Amino acid sequence: MKVLLIDDHPLILTAMQAVISGLGEDIAVTGAQSAAQAWACLGDAPGFDLALLDLVLGDADGFEVLAQMRQEHPQVPVVILSASENAGDVVRALDLGAMGFIPKRASTQALVDALRIVMSGGLFVPQHLFGPNRGRPQEAAGPQDLPGAVAKSLEHLGLTPRQHDVLSGLLKGLPNKLIARELSLSVDTVKDHVASVLRALNVTSRTQAVLAVSRMAQGQPGAVSWRRGRHG
Repeated sequence: MKVLLIDDHPLILTAMQAVISGLGEDIAVTGAQSAAQAWACLGDAPGFDLALLDLVLGDADGFEVLAQMRQEHPQVPVVILSASENAGDVVRALDLGAMGFIPKRASTQALVDALRIVMSGGLFVPQHLFGPNRGRPQEAAGPQDLPGAVAKSLEHLGLTPRQHDVLSGLLKGLPNKLIARELSLSVDTVKDHVASVLRALNVTSRTQAVLAVSRMAQGQPGAVSWRRGRHG
């Protein structure tokens, strides 16, 4: 697995490289201290399986880099790793297609758990920024307990199998075009399914849908992590 880590702080970059490399012998981490270096890495050595992005870079705005990465490299999941704990930043990152948002003050174990969730095809949202324990240190929820909970919590919505597939794409941060490609559907059909899913969840945006499913997964108002296998 190839991971691209983008952070302009040398100490954090070195520390994070060590943590991520420690997740497994088959993980190779490439560090980039600027957006320019990140683009060079993506161009010179394609095939990254995951990118971790700081929102504050010396040569670019992290949100703009995120949006461009999702546009030009949609196959690479992007996780925000940030000192910010502003819920608005989390929502904005998810709106732009991030697969997760990890506060830098998270414990090492929470960080490892969150990365494992994302690398296994899930989405990680920091619970403590949205739930009743807002402000307290977070711990990532165990992924092994979530799929059944999610399925059970969605039963009452009456979604069709195809709408479940579209919802899975939404939770992976995929744009309509990629969802259409994965499911061999037209973009207009996907748009119709997305509208139906949002109505079923009683929300008006993709980000609200992600947060709603996350809350439903644990039966509590706080956003949590969610895991689902990738499509083949």
